[in-house]
Amino acid sequence: MSTLQSARGRAAALAALITVGTVCGGDAVARSFPFGPRTRSVNDLGNQFVPFHAHLWDLLHGRADGGLLLNWQSGYGTSFLPDLGTYLTSPFSLLVGLFPRDEIDLAVYVVTLLKMAAAAAAMTWLLFSLHQGGRWWMAAVLGGSYALCGWSVVEASYNPMWMDGLVAFPLLCLAGEWARTARRPLLGPLIVAVAWIANFYTAYMATIGAALVLAVRLLTADTDARERMRALLRATRTVLLGIALAGPVLIPVFLGSQHAYPGWTRQFSPAGWADVFARTLPATYSFFTPAVFLGSGALVLACTLAFNGAVPRRERWVWTGLAVSVALSLQWGPTHLVWHVFATPNGSPYRQTFVFAGILVIAAWICLSSDWPGRRALLGGGAVVTATALAGATSELVTVWTLLLFAAGFAAVVGGLLLAGRGTRTVLAALLLTGALVGQAAATTAYADRMKLGRLDDYPAWGEPHSERAAAVAKADGWPRYRTDPGRDQITGNDPVLLGGQGGQYYSSHTPDVYTRTLAALGAGWTSNGRSVQSLDNPVTDAVFAVGARVRTAPGRQPEVSRAEQVPPLVTVRPPGAEPRYDWNPFRNQERLLGSAVYGTPAGGSCPVGSEVFLWAPDYTGRARLGDSPWVTLRGGQPKRRAALTSLGTVNSPGEKVGYSKDPHRTTLGCLDRAKLTAAVDRLKKTGALSVEVSDSGVRAELPPGTKGTAVLAATRIAGWTCNGKPAGSHLGLVAVPLDGSTTRVDCSFRPPGLKAGAAMGSTGLLGLVLMALLPRVRKRSRRAPEAADTTSNTNNSQLQKAH
Repeated sequence: MSTLQSARGRAAALAALITVGTVCGGDAVARSFPFGPRTRSVNDLGNQFVPFHAHLWDLLHGRADGGLLLNWQSGYGTSFLPDLGTYLTSPFSLLVGLFPRDEIDLAVYVVTLLKMAAAAAAMTWLLFSLHQGGRWWMAAVLGGSYALCGWSVVEASYNPMWMDGLVAFPLLCLAGEWARTARRPLLGPLIVAVAWIANFYTAYMATIGAALVLAVRLLTADTDARERMRALLRATRTVLLGIALAGPVLIPVFLGSQHAYPGWTRQFSPAGWADVFARTLPATYSFFTPAVFLGSGALVLACTLAFNGAVPRRERWVWTGLAVSVALSLQWGPTHLVWHVFATPNGSPYRQTFVFAGILVIAAWICLSSDWPGRRALLGGGAVVTATALAGATSELVTVWTLLLFAAGFAAVVGGLLLAGRGTRTVLAALLLTGALVGQAAATTAYADRMKLGRLDDYPAWGEPHSERAAAVAKADGWPRYRTDPGRDQITGNDPVLLGGQGGQYYSSHTPDVYTRTLAALGAGWTSNGRSVQSLDNPVTDAVFAVGARVRTAPGRQPEVSRAEQVPPLVTVRPPGAEPRYDWNPFRNQERLLGSAVYGTPAGGSCPVGSEVFLWAPDYTGRARLGDSPWVTLRGGQPKRRAALTSLGTVNSPGEKVGYSKDPHRTTLGCLDRAKLTAAVDRLKKTGALSVEVSDSGVRAELPPGTKGTAVLAATRIAGWTCNGKPAGSHLGLVAVPLDGSTTRVDCSFRPPGLKAGAAMGSTGLLGLVLMALLPRVRKRSRRAPEAADTTSNTNNSQLQKAH
């Protein structure tokens, strides 16, 4: 192994070690999971990533209901490939299968750490590829600075899919280097493909960043215009082939987003510059500002680049100009849209910050590439950093601890750089620079852990309540004869894939529009502006969706399973007639879908004795109760939240009325007649399917001979369903098949929209890659043929001359 390779390997390993040790140290200080009692599962980490990784665990171990195309556990049956491509296609995600299922939180934490370590190692490797000068341990410190940037430890730590972008940026820059130097033409497209499959959103941003780095490399290289154009063409070919290879995942993910419920829209508003400068400092937190923190070492060196006369002038100013331009692009509306695929995201509007952090780290390495910066250069860079800190100190985001951490780290960095520049006490210099990074980054991690718990929703790590409820679900499970719902009292927004069962609850970026609107018409509640649909605990909808068992919980008690006496099959039949339509009233809508009238209207404000009272108040936030029954809490307030249609109990005496903790403004009551519901369920069972077979991608059912009307599958009619060889119909939002009495079989299959086009796109990319691999061999053979002919001709001429 060459000296360069050895130094590069040592530096990459050290960068990974620094990163993992720092994050674990910060989490331990904050007493955050797995080093203390405080959960780290905040926001989407607990609500989406942990449950979806639990579902991946089930898939890997053959325990999931459904497969790669269709998820039978969430949302009464929903497309899974878009969720897979959004949350789970990172190569690191497969590692969760090595952990026990009840350690799924630890598995996700380890996967997140490994992604950060890989990002540190990849950036360190890239730095050596850009320039071989500089001390190897300093490359490790800078690689660690990139992986420990504020964006990583503050924001991406609870959005693990974003971490794939952190890994992708330096790898895509490497692919750009190979395109520039006409090396590794096959490996480059594969890296692009893996990056875009792992997480297309951050890979898109990383690709833009890598293109900017490549442009700077071409501008600063001593090559002519023709060679630069060839390099750009090679880079374009690399990206296009890689994206084509990722097509089988990319297109279904894109179309899944197109079919999703719209959620909410937001206009971009740039952050105040004082807050932007404050986020370069350690231990600051804000959701709507760019988390630019890098540690004082990388920041000082990046700012020193412009003053370091040892770096060639063109290189010095072009890299500095790139860093300044990218910083400004974070704050300008048009470039903000370019960075975010031309749509302002619902959450943090600075998701591209990791690219800026990477460019600053590269600039810091370029500053060291020719020679260690002298005192005058450090004075200039230190002045810029000091001015930035002073500007940021006016922000409300800055605390006394922020300033103390910055001052201590800044002093250690300047001291370390001066010692290393003189070539004396290198070990001490390395300790000072590494220590400054570790101290500031660990403190920032700990600070972020505490702040996130105070400002974001949080969810407990797997514990006894999870195990008890999962055991209750498993004991009651009867799929596919009937569904088992893990309960309305949810732990996360995706309990069915976390705890088991086949419920209506579902939260994803791809929650189908038709699903949200159908369940809303039936009285379901939601959060996250309609993207997180809650389980609807209602006997009528349970009958419609074949829910035969439901888990219910109460404080201080073991979970209990409530079972339905009669459950219709997954495929039922509605008699011939005009298709009904939904209106604003969920009670009438449930009756239309059930096919029978089962609700009565309150007389004089109260329901008849023996009927079950249901309250519909989607915008009400408060408590309600029937007579002297226990209070029931509702949380409404559209569009962000929507309170579900809720049971208040059974009327035991005449005249019992509903009371409220405050004025509910507008409410609607329904009086459920259980006897009528039982009769309706009996009719659905008698006319429904005789047998039902469920696969990972569809349903087959046998119906009684001569059946006419409409067969209805207890699943919403999301895009991708076909039945009996034709696109599936819709009956009030559910999959439907018209019947004329000539057939008794219903055969429905599901294929995510875009899968066929994605497969064609991927095949094209693969063909292109194969042709690239074969082309050099064809050229070599074509060159050998004339040479062989010339050799034969020369030999024959020589023999003729000897004969004469």
